[in-house]
Amino acid sequence: MDNEWVNTMAAPRIYTTSFASVYPHYVAKAEKKGRSKAEVDEIIRWLTGYSQEDLDVQLKKKTDFETFIAQSPRLNPSRDLIKGVVCGVRVEDIKEPTMREIRYLDKLIDELAKGKAMEKILRKS
Repeated sequence: MDNEWVNTMAAPRIYTTSFASVYPHYVAKAEKKGRSKAEVDEIIRWLTGYSQEDLDVQLKKKTDFETFIAQSPRLNPSRDLIKGVVCGVRVEDIKEPTMREIRYLDKLIDELAKGKAMEKILRKS
């Protein structure tokens, strides 16, 4: 991903944070509400197109969030159906593409922790 826009402002810290350092928080949030690591992984695979093996490699490599999103094999075309508020911001209103993808993931994990059915989380009709 081209970082030329960084010339005028610093990239958000989350971009340089390793995905592997945030992943356990996603799992803990889900498990605290009776959901599973397998469901967290399914959500991540659905959103990004990573296989389980590729996801495990990204976690092992401690890939930063920006690279994790940029190298996603196939961002799910149904992800634009994800609506709502995360951290006080409407995900559908986020203009910066990388931040929007990160917030999509946050929103899906929130939905999992709130007990929403997987078929609804994964926007299946």
